[in-house]
Formats: sequence, structure tokens, C-alpha cells
Amino acid sequence: MAIQNIKKELDLIPDRPGVYIFRNRSGRVIYVGKAVSLPNRLRSYFQPGGLSERIRKMTEEAARLEYIITDTEAEALVLECNLIKENRPKYNIQLKDDKSYPYIRVTAEEFPRVMMTRNLVRDGSRYFGPYPNVGAVKETMDFLRKLFSFRTCSERKLAPRSRTCLNGQIKQCVGPCVGNVSLEEYQEMIEQLVLFLEGRTNEVEKRLSQQMKDAAERLDFEEAARLRNQLDAVNKLHEQQRVAQATGPDQDFLAVGSYLDDVCVVTLRARGGNVVAKEHYFLTGAEGLPEGEVLSSFIKRYYHRGREIPSAILTSAQVDEADLLASWLTDQKGKRVRIRFPKRGRGKELVGMALENASVIAEQHYRSSLKNKEKGIALVLDLQEALGLDKPPARLECIDISHLGGQETVGSLVCFTDGQPDKKGYRHYRIKAEVCGDDYAAIQEAVKRRLSNSAKNNLPDLLLIDGGKGQLNSALKALRQIDAPHLNLASLAEEEEEIYLPGRSEPLVLPRNHPGLHLLQRARDEAHRFALTYQKKLRQRRMKASVLRQVPGVGKKRQEALLRHFGSLKRIRKASIDELAAVPGMNRKVAEELKQVLS
Repeated sequence: MAIQNIKKELDLIPDRPGVYIFRNRSGRVIYVGKAVSLPNRLRSYFQPGGLSERIRKMTEEAARLEYIITDTEAEALVLECNLIKENRPKYNIQLKDDKSYPYIRVTAEEFPRVMMTRNLVRDGSRYFGPYPNVGAVKETMDFLRKLFSFRTCSERKLAPRSRTCLNGQIKQCVGPCVGNVSLEEYQEMIEQLVLFLEGRTNEVEKRLSQQMKDAAERLDFEEAARLRNQLDAVNKLHEQQRVAQATGPDQDFLAVGSYLDDVCVVTLRARGGNVVAKEHYFLTGAEGLPEGEVLSSFIKRYYHRGREIPSAILTSAQVDEADLLASWLTDQKGKRVRIRFPKRGRGKELVGMALENASVIAEQHYRSSLKNKEKGIALVLDLQEALGLDKPPARLECIDISHLGGQETVGSLVCFTDGQPDKKGYRHYRIKAEVCGDDYAAIQEAVKRRLSNSAKNNLPDLLLIDGGKGQLNSALKALRQIDAPHLNLASLAEEEEEIYLPGRSEPLVLPRNHPGLHLLQRARDEAHRFALTYQKKLRQRRMKASVLRQVPGVGKKRQEALLRHFGSLKRIRKASIDELAAVPGMNRKVAEELKQVLS
């Protein structure tokens, strides 16, 4: 949808924190943003003035909006950072070397140190983050020093000393340099610190809360305030880690949501501990089925044909045939894959996030479809009145002819049902007659092929032709030849948007804002787009064929076999001689010739 059409959908977006994603017409992510309230933030894009030049250009290019709801703004911020890093959107400010947000680093030394850093050094150190709230990380580091008393000196290799530094004297370091603690005891302390950073903070939070209450009862309000700040920092860190630190290496989280007859599956992909992408899919024929069955069918389709397979798949319900599917995925990946239904921990939380998004998307899709259907029916009734038809044109079809310099003439047919595109009724026609740019002859062929005996069971209520009076008369001639003269017919001339109807000498001119005219224009423009797409495909196929036919021994049959096997000229170029020779109809000698020409 264009950016202005997105405005109409804002009432369907939940008033929740989350991340929103703008994509262009080719589906590429061009902007990622976060919001405390998704609809309120998105409405700001439609306020007059106030937008920066960068954002103004983004809104002009945007064609589609997606969003992911979260529980808190902190989750949205971390998720926004992950998505920007993963997609590098055109209109987001890019961060060089990922130094925008800090990490907590636990070094890989004999007596490890713990520090805040913005640089990731691959020396075996463990990193936690990135964290968007720098102040919370600093307060947490202060708290960690007091709770665990790890060393903070800069020496990589700890040198023995006769006495401790100042930190040791004020009890903020256990003093490994003077032998106050053994290597085993120190490393055990660091492991407890790591458990805390991994999110197992419940016990720490309870301890802090009790210490704060004790300080308040002693009337030591300064200490109570300090402990309160530390507790807030722990809560913030825990909140951020819910998204930033997904348990396990590479995981996918799948959840099924439904609303009446609409069934949606949401996938969240976590890579390297970070949620980096969200996708959603609508399923047909899944209404009323158990979640486990739906998930089983989805997994089979989703991970088919080379899609990246994670080490673990966490789902919103027990999956039918989970062991069998896991074995199948393990064979594809070459490493063990697990499918499980989490009942606790972060896995359950992220599955819950996917489930909530799936439910919201399913409901929004249903309500949006219902609203679009109501609007479409209104357009159909307006068009019936404007054209004086006996019945509403519930099924509207449009034919367009396209050619390139008189060559490669193609016809396209698109179908609109109740005012909405109906892809099941789309057709392409490669015009067989030698028309050489004769649109009238091409229209006659396309109309005859559409209304052949096999297709007469589902006739359109109105057939629209792209063009003027001459194109309309050509279509009428074809209707008489195939004995279908009573079919409602019209043509739409592009320049003045004039509507030509049989039996009228003068065109019908509707106001530019007439809803019925808008429906005709949408059908005409969609037919034009569909024709150009097909023509481009044929042109690319011809160019590939011309390259392949330069090779001695490659004729039409071998050319078709190669393209059918590899799918594209690019893949043929990358194939080895053995792979080329293995194609049916090929041999090694021709494969070697082909490799030499294409390399």
C-alpha cells in the first residue's frame, strides 16, 4: 500500500509499544523505527509539515508497513537496533562498527575482569548486550563490583603483590593478587556473575529488595535510595535482556494466531542471541484445525527448499510428529535440530511475543479484509449506476495489450471480484497471430481466448478493454464471432479517461473523483502492470536463450533443459562442468564448451 493508504489502517493498529518497518515496492526494508505507542507515532508521518527531508523522501518511497508489538519500549529499542543492524535500511542513520550501544565484557583471562565496552574483540571474552540504556549499565557495573568484588586492574596477567591496591583495601576487590582468594573460588564467583548477566536475576532482585527494606527500617534513607537505584538498574537490565539475549545459538520462534476464519503464523528469528527478523504468513484451509497440526504443516512448507534451518524451533503448542520433523530437519541441516514447546524462561516469553503478534495480525487482517470488501461493494454499485448496467459488475475483468516495437506482443487479463483484485482470475496471453503491433487484432485474439468454450462457465459481469473506441469495436467484433454479443463491455482511454460503451457515439466522462472511475482505473493500471511484467519475463528469456545458443551443440531443447534445471543464467554460469553435464540431454563435451563461453 502507498504511504497515504497506510493512514487508513491506523485505527486497526494496537496502541502498544513496538517496532514499525517501512518497505518499498520491491519489498526491501527502507526504514525501521520504534514507538511507545505505534498508532500515535505513525500518525506523526501524516501531520502537515515538520518532517525532515530524509523522512519526507522515505514516506514518498514507502509502499508497505509492518510492525512488531512488544511489552515495553526498552524491548522495542533493542529490537529496533537488531533490525537496523540486520537490514541496514536506506533511511535509518547507520552506526559504524556497532559502537553505538555498550556491552558488558567478561574477559577470558585466568582471573577474568568485567568491564563496559563498545568494541567487540574476538579473544574468547564473553559479551552481554548491546544495551540501549547506558546509565543502567553503569549503575549495574557499580552494583556488580560491590556484589562480586572482581578485579578492575588493567594487567592482563595478574602479577603477585605484597599488598592490595586501594580497591582491595576498601573491600571492592577480593585481592587475588595477594592470594586472598584461590583461582577456583575466583572463577566460581565469575560464573555466578555470568549467571546474573544471563538474566537469572530473581534471587538478586529479592536480595536487593530486602536490603532496601532493612535500610529503610533503620531510617538509613540514603542507603535505601542507593539500593533502590541499583534495583531499578537490575530491573532495566533484565527487561532489556528479554529480547537481546535469546537462549541458545540460532532459534526460530513460531506461533499460530487466529481470528474467525483467518489463521496466521508469526516467526521470530534469533541469530547470535538477538531477535533479528519477524515474518508472518496467512494459511488457507487451516481454520478450525488444532494448533499442533497447523504448526506441523507450516514447518514442512516453511523449511522446504533450502531455507536456513536453526538449531532449535520453539513453538506455541506441541507440534504433531515433532520427533519425525526434527529428524527430517536434522538430515537437511547436517546437525541436530530440536523442536520444543517451552513452558518457562525466555523461550516461553519470546514464543508469547510471537503468539501475541500472530493474534493481532490475524484480527487486523480480518477486519481490514471486511472493510475492503465493504468499500469494494460500494465501488461496484457506484460503477453500475454510472454505466447504467442491469446488475452490479461484481466480477470485473480487464484486458490490456502490450508489445515492444511491434515484437513480443502479449495480452494480460486481470480480475476484480467485489472491487478487489482476485489473483485466481489473472491470465497471460502470448499473442500467436503475426500482428506486428496491430492492437486491434491482438485484442480480438485475447478476447476469443478468454471467452472460449472452456471459460464460458465463469463470464465477467463487465469486460473492460484498455483503449478507445477502436479497441472497443475490435472486442465487439470478437464477441459476435464467438456468439457472446450480450456481454457487458466498455473501454477506458488513458489520456482523458473517457469511457466508451457499445451503442453510444460519444464517450462517457465521469468526474475525476468518481468512485466508479477509480475502480476502472485500478483495473486498467493493474492489467498494464501485469502485461509489462510478462513481457519483461519473455524478453529476459530471449536474452538468455541468445547467450546459450552461441555455444556449439546447444540447441533449443538443450537450452530449455538447462533453464528448467538451473532456473536462471546466473546459476548456469556458477555451475561446474560435472553439474552441467548431468543435465538431461547434455554431455561432457558440450558442458565444457558451455563453461568456456560463459566464464
